[in-house]
Amino acid sequence: MSRMTADEAATWSGGSWSGAVPVAFASVTTDSRVCSADALYLALAGEHFDGHDFVEEALRAGASAAVVKASYVSDDSTCALLRVPDTQAALRDVADGYRRKVAPRMIGITGSVGKSTVKEMIAAILGQVSATAATRGNWNNAIGLPLSLLAMEPDTEVGVFEVGSNHPGEVADLCGLLRPDWGVVTTIGASHLEHFGSEEAVAEEKGALLASLPSEGVAFLDCDTVFFDVLRHRTAARLVSVGVGRTADYSCPCEAETSEGVLIEDHRRGERHTLRLPLPGAHQVHNLLLSVAVAREAGVSWEAIDAGIAAFKPLPMRWAVQQIRGITMVNDAYNANPTSMQAALATFQEMPVSGHRWLVLGDMLELGSGSAAAHRALGERIATGEWAGLVSVGELATAIADAAAKGPGHVVRCATAAEAGEWLTSHVAAGDAVLLKGSRSVHLEVIMEIMVR
Repeated sequence: MSRMTADEAATWSGGSWSGAVPVAFASVTTDSRVCSADALYLALAGEHFDGHDFVEEALRAGASAAVVKASYVSDDSTCALLRVPDTQAALRDVADGYRRKVAPRMIGITGSVGKSTVKEMIAAILGQVSATAATRGNWNNAIGLPLSLLAMEPDTEVGVFEVGSNHPGEVADLCGLLRPDWGVVTTIGASHLEHFGSEEAVAEEKGALLASLPSEGVAFLDCDTVFFDVLRHRTAARLVSVGVGRTADYSCPCEAETSEGVLIEDHRRGERHTLRLPLPGAHQVHNLLLSVAVAREAGVSWEAIDAGIAAFKPLPMRWAVQQIRGITMVNDAYNANPTSMQAALATFQEMPVSGHRWLVLGDMLELGSGSAAAHRALGERIATGEWAGLVSVGELATAIADAAAKGPGHVVRCATAAEAGEWLTSHVAAGDAVLLKGSRSVHLEVIMEIMVR
């Protein structure tokens, strides 16, 4: 199905065509390795590569045209090239044009923890009743968001997109492209403090999503967050609140899941419904509440919500449980900050295990001047828990190990994930459980590869 015509691409980007121009394009990509037939390849210049070096490769792979900088020189005068002043600006402009053409209801999601989970839950539920598009993986930055928008099918009715940020002003900038109608803010915590300085500044940044909403829009907030009162005043949109054990538009009596599930109370309609929690952990109750609130405000029935939750699949390395030789491996290694680390420890501690519990924790990056204290505080928490031991991975994580060593558990310090994996293979036994969690660059998933050998 056609995404856009060549004329639209030129109009939106402000560029001009040369060569044998095709009529339309079925997709847009910045990766020359995955160009399909009728794709428009957009050459981006990055810190370590320049997409212009791969234009010919992209065309040979099937792309029917390429977006290039005005000064690009091609040896083939017949190549269809859309020349623009700046290819990254063109990516944003083309995505903006395509978003306006498709014109779905846009739901933006931001927060320090839980963005991807809430995004996937909402998309799974709304997908039961509407043609729904969502952020691909964690494509939530200045490159990923435009590409996610361009991946929407032309008949998309609802878009569910993450808005990420690791420096001040990024949320406001991305919302200028997304133009969300509804906005969801998940848990605010100590993330990217190297660039923000404080959790208050993080909340200020995330609140920019709410500030971007139109007055006829809807803002979804968890009233259990300490920043609720600050965030609620950032928007002119209608506010919908969720909470645990308190008065809110959507609530549940407690964070614990009973044998029947989680009881959700829709106070706006005077209804109650029990849902299965698709992921373990008290923090996931808050994510479920936000997802249900969005669905109910969109007019989705409880039956469709049940079906959506059943269809929900977490992204890779988000509490992915795998049995390896009788050992329960919990791969939660996609990323980590102090807030998500504490939630993971609490959830892991409640997991039924016949043997011992082992922790493999890596560096938590971008915490700024408070980094050492945050790692040390995590180790102090571990020292008071019932763990067989801790394996720290990375230089920063040694502070976790040093503090945890004051407790009864065994403590091992490793420089790399591979080293940690080799140690685990000879020390962990069937019946034991292992939690993997750390920042993305630590690559703790390597341990899974070693364990299955």
